[in-house]
Amino acid sequence: MGILGTVREVLEASTESADRGDVTDETSKGAYWCDDCGERIRDLDVGDEEPPTCPSCGDEMRFERSHTSTGCAC
Repeated sequence: MGILGTVREVLEASTESADRGDVTDETSKGAYWCDDCGERIRDLDVGDEEPPTCPSCGDEMRFERSHTSTGCAC
């Protein structure tokens, strides 16, 4: 097999998931951002349905969908 086997192994390894984080039941759909301060809070860390206020400046934060969630974020 030689070279063909090695190439096949490399291609198979490259298709494996790069996400090596902890597995949880909940999947984040995005995060809340403060455009002024650059603060970020994951949606899973926010208890209410209302957008949180920025811990640094007190302004309302905006929700931004994760690039890994399905559908268009535009």
